[in-house]
Amino acid sequence: MYELKVETDFSAAHRLSMVGEKCENLHGHNWKIEVVVSGDALDAGGVLMDFGVIKGHVRQVMASIDHKYLNELDFFDDQTPPSSENIAYYIAKTLQPVIECPGIRLARVSAWESKDACATYIP
Repeated sequence: MYELKVETDFSAAHRLSMVGEKCENLHGHNWKIEVVVSGDALDAGGVLMDFGVIKGHVRQVMASIDHKYLNELDFFDDQTPPSSENIAYYIAKTLQPVIECPGIRLARVSAWESKDACATYIP
């Protein structure tokens, strides 16, 4: 099994309810995002997937959330608040359909809201 990981970041504001006094106030983070794809076989060029292809897909997803107030986006609502867990889930669900290489799957997405705290979604 091979894994490729790309990292990126985005900045956004959000507000969470029912999780604690500080997080209920409007605030922002500079999230670091890690996207991992995996597969069993390399192609004829000796790679699992071109890093440029993965980065391009990730860049498109980041454009939809970077410098936004996440609570106002259609995906996030009272049932799916913009927590780090749900941000990782959103990124994974948005990326899964566009990774079109046979034998390659999205393995996990991690959303770091600070240097020592992250949430990971594993499809």
